[in-house]
Amino acid sequence: MAAVSPKLKSLTWKLLPLMNRVLIKKAEPVKQTIGGIVIPEDTEQTYQRGTVIAVGPGKTNKKGELIPVDVKPGDEVILVDFGGTKIDLENEGTFHLYQDTEILAKLQN
Repeated sequence: MAAVSPKLKSLTWKLLPLMNRVLIKKAEPVKQTIGGIVIPEDTEQTYQRGTVIAVGPGKTNKKGELIPVDVKPGDEVILVDFGGTKIDLENEGTFHLYQDTEILAKLQN
């Protein structure tokens, strides 16, 4: 069964990841430094940090055993530079669907 963040339960009726897919809400890139310097939009890099919103059940191996995904809803993750599928949902915003192998790391406090 897919796991979903309690923050976006309404989203579950619209989109549940299958297999080893993970739905992520990317963090907004920094627009201004701590010192107050405004960063122009054309110099902003694509931001590779996000929050896991929903997770598929996992993928089966050749023996038919389920290999669960290593992240859960609410986890902060670091992503690959390129990859994932951009998904625009009405009134919910923009999300990205990644395979679990495209997630490089989990951030912990």
